[in-house]
Amino acid sequence: MLNANSKPTISNQRIMQTMTSGQPPSNPSERRLAIALGDPAGIGAEVVLKALARPRPETEAPLLVGCRRWLEQSYLQLRRQDCGPLRDPAELELLDLPLERPIGSGEGGGASGEASFNWLTAATGSVQSGRCHALVTAPISKAHWHAAGHRYPGQTERLAELTGTAEASMLFTAKAPGGGWRLNTLLATSHIPLAAVPQSLNGPLLERKLTVLLDFCLRFTAAPQLIVAGLNPHAGEGGQLGREEVDWLEASLHSWQSRHPAVQLQGPLPPDTCWLSAAAAWRGDCGGPDGYLALYHDQGLIPVKLLAFDAAVNTSLGLPFLRTSPDHGTGFGIAGRGLARAESMAAALETAWSLG
Repeated sequence: MLNANSKPTISNQRIMQTMTSGQPPSNPSERRLAIALGDPAGIGAEVVLKALARPRPETEAPLLVGCRRWLEQSYLQLRRQDCGPLRDPAELELLDLPLERPIGSGEGGGASGEASFNWLTAATGSVQSGRCHALVTAPISKAHWHAAGHRYPGQTERLAELTGTAEASMLFTAKAPGGGWRLNTLLATSHIPLAAVPQSLNGPLLERKLTVLLDFCLRFTAAPQLIVAGLNPHAGEGGQLGREEVDWLEASLHSWQSRHPAVQLQGPLPPDTCWLSAAAAWRGDCGGPDGYLALYHDQGLIPVKLLAFDAAVNTSLGLPFLRTSPDHGTGFGIAGRGLARAESMAAALETAWSLG
């Protein structure tokens, strides 16, 4: 990792030049997306080329960031698989950061982690320079980042560092298939061990995250309804199954509610039932809440992925620009076989374009 006292390597010098020398669009009203292509051993190329083959509303083609030779080889390999429409890389602008050596599908490690780390860094620079207006990221492997010496919990934390953001938030959003309702779930904590969750949660954090969730939901409605999940089974059962709810969580919600009287706030609700309203709204049986606050990663992601695995989008909030990503991983087991579904990547592109 670079720090203030480290000397950049040749590859890092090139990335830093990319971050500072990109020219803004000749027409400031033009808007385009930067797409970091993720771990080259995974399904990033496949889902991006499949998603870009679909009709798109924007007039400005995206800027891809990765290795051109690898992307073209991936395209040819996928065409042989007869896996459906693919966008030809020859039609796309690409910021070429070549791989130092070939990387096979599903054969990732430190080299693929280094590549995806560098591609993300350069794509971020393209947005910061004004060349692009929002960022979309294909999946990376945290283990491969660690193998390359980059000890980040995930892309969100690296983006926070690159942009000088004190606290970025992870929100997952998805449009219900049968109507206009949108499932929005924000995580109060993200990539930390389950044992660390109770120590990481506190009243000020909860209130900040509620405000982030509110600001996002205000894009769609003037008077949002928000639901907060409890931490313990049955939301603590009055302190019998855990003290967090009665010791500070309920008081924090009351404090926040007093400053936001127009918001319909419910919680802390038992975690095993608070997403039942989301399931009904997703089916189209009724309207649903505008936003959910989950207190830890799997508490929020299990219902999101059960309801909306192919439609959900990971959205980073709190950065100077909007970043989106599909809600799935690198798919090393199916990489290069033409089997990856591109619905979540297509939704990530649409969300970044429409909300960025």
